Amino acid sequence: MIINGQQTTAPRTYVDRILEHWHENEDAEALVQGARRLTRGEARRRLFSLGHALRGQGLEPGDGVGLFLANRVDSVLVQLAVHLIGCRVVFLPPEPGPGELTALVEQSRARAVVTDPLFAARAADAAGRSVHAPVLLGLGPCDQPCADLLALADACPETRPEGIPAPAADEAVTVLYTGGTLGRPKLAAHSHRLYDTLMDRADGTAGDTRSAFFPAMAAGTDRVLAATLLTHGSGHLTSLQALVTGSALVVLPEFEAGAALAALREERITATMFVPPMMYALLDHPECVPGALPALRRIVVGGAATSPSRLQQAVEVFGPVLSQGYGQSEALGIAAFGADELAAEATRRPELWRSCGRAISDTEIEIRAEDDTAALAVREVGEVCVRGRSVMLGYYEDPERTAAALHDGWLRTGDMGYLDAEGYLYLVDRAKDIIVTGSTSDNVYSRVLEDFLLTLPGVRNAAALGVPDEDFGEAVQVFLATAEGADVDPAEVGAAVTAELGDLYTPRKTVLLDRLPTTKVGKVDKKALRAAWASVPVSAAG
Repeated sequence: MIINGQQTTAPRTYVDRILEHWHENEDAEALVQGARRLTRGEARRRLFSLGHALRGQGLEPGDGVGLFLANRVDSVLVQLAVHLIGCRVVFLPPEPGPGELTALVEQSRARAVVTDPLFAARAADAAGRSVHAPVLLGLGPCDQPCADLLALADACPETRPEGIPAPAADEAVTVLYTGGTLGRPKLAAHSHRLYDTLMDRADGTAGDTRSAFFPAMAAGTDRVLAATLLTHGSGHLTSLQALVTGSALVVLPEFEAGAALAALREERITATMFVPPMMYALLDHPECVPGALPALRRIVVGGAATSPSRLQQAVEVFGPVLSQGYGQSEALGIAAFGADELAAEATRRPELWRSCGRAISDTEIEIRAEDDTAALAVREVGEVCVRGRSVMLGYYEDPERTAAALHDGWLRTGDMGYLDAEGYLYLVDRAKDIIVTGSTSDNVYSRVLEDFLLTLPGVRNAAALGVPDEDFGEAVQVFLATAEGADVDPAEVGAAVTAELGDLYTPRKTVLLDRLPTTKVGKVDKKALRAAWASVPVSAAG
């Protein structure tokens, strides 16, 4: 490891790995956001000055630092700076309301909160309501009483901060928000093991071509687009996978299909990651045609279930560059399907379009019944359980929910699925999204229904959920985003569902929309659908 130009034998962290690249070929491009373009040398010096600025606020190794940030180059550098000085990164995504955000800051024991100016009012409210009274820092001038971290960094040394101890094996270095109940958020805490996996992949020592990140990324030769939120697992890993391989990272401030296509084309992007609704929006854009992006070599699709028909469409448009990754905040890498493997195997076995791949390196997957530690047989549906280096330490400051989720190193993911004889994993639903209906209270798997709905003409996106029903407890309700000018008849949709999947899956209501609501990370927002449409009468639903 090189520190300030000197060789040292101290343990190497992923930040050290990035800095090794940034000490070489200093004029090469490292970070890009529109007209903002930083070379490796500029990025390294800015990282060091930000580290000094954070330490100047009294932060010590092990302290938590909340990051309430938008997609910006400076956001990437601040996150690296927090780890550089041995502090704990606490990602504060934009979804939670005021009460939940305050609880998140409080439970994570953040001693400081760094906010983008866009979020300054919300950050100030949360920090002000926290009994820990964290220091509020702005990533630039804010309309709130807080210090400008970027201005503070301008006056700091551009040499590496010294005297930082290596993190302990069981020390939480990154905390990710993963939902929860009002006032009691679930915070998935990860150790440096997660980042060791990244480095193994970058060094070519992972021992397998299946990866939760970017398979076959060539060190230093890629240009990677970060299109998902940097404060979510997908954006975090996309950005770090680029940087630990010495690749240039291009940050997309906000996703819009036209802007994303322009960035992919103009920045000659070779690798990126999209959640399914983002990919669907790209495919529906009139400029997204075969051959439009000749530099693109890898697209990872993950973060939510992907429609097999849309995945095949993407391969037809982009070529055999599609990889699938499956993970969650509690286990950021579980299974993956490399582009070469997907193209070859799905041709031989079409059902593999519905699979999210096989277990990644150093990871085990078992399917278990509720309250049972014995693995189910091949093709039996149960809860997906996983063990490996990407699994969290536990829920931060929450031993009760940690004990419920982790047993002997195995994580109960809350996802329902099955394994085939070759180890390919198929997801059928989130445990909480299963619709229990019918005279015998059978399971309707929303993923199965949504995949079928997306094969129907004129349907661009689909969501299924259960609504209260006096006779059966729940009934199936579907929401369809239809293409402009498409004539989609709800009655015909219901008939097609019945013919293909049976009476149990027949929707009681079908709601036609121009688009489905999505969360800040780009997933279909079923909570918003329930709130807005669960009480809509059948006649009003079309």
